[in-house]
Amino acid sequence: MPSTLSPRQRQILDFILAHRERQGVSPSIREIQAHCKLASPYGVQRHLQVLTAKGLLRRLPGHARGLLPPGPSTRRPTLSDVPLYGVIPAGLPAANEREPDRFLALDVSSLGLRHGTPVYALRVRGDSMTGAAILDGDIVFLTPREPRPRDIVAALIDGESTLKRFIRHEGRACLRAENPRYPDLLPAVDLTIQGVMVGLLRATV
Repeated sequence: MPSTLSPRQRQILDFILAHRERQGVSPSIREIQAHCKLASPYGVQRHLQVLTAKGLLRRLPGHARGLLPPGPSTRRPTLSDVPLYGVIPAGLPAANEREPDRFLALDVSSLGLRHGTPVYALRVRGDSMTGAAILDGDIVFLTPREPRPRDIVAALIDGESTLKRFIRHEGRACLRAENPRYPDLLPAVDLTIQGVMVGLLRATV
């Protein structure tokens, strides 16, 4: 590893590589921020820019966990058929029957996932997640696993589906929008996390 890296840059790079080895997916910016005890996501971004410029990391644009080791692989991508299950509200929750629309050919390693990891896709409807750069019409990719605080999740809350950020408030699990116009959602009876967001495909204008 180049000796010109600062101790903080070494810490961030080691954490990213260890997280990928342990979890099979790269950490998010906020996870790096929390682990390295940095004051803001902007500080993380500056260090990542240095690591990328030095060729120690590469980034997949538009992917929430798109930090990868250097050097694109020379192998041919292994494509999986990822089911696209219609829309999910990014607004107030609404009843939503999930009928598969079609399948998307995707190399799941581009999401930072191991091949064979289950992945599905949903099209976003609404504006409650614009603060997380998730816009109406975007396609989000999700994998079913236990959420960590601040993960963006597809959830079934009291029988209705929505896309929100998973948080814990005073020991209770709840869902938070990334738009101040929308309130936090606390389950009256049941909250089921159906998937954690691992990537995004921007809608074409």
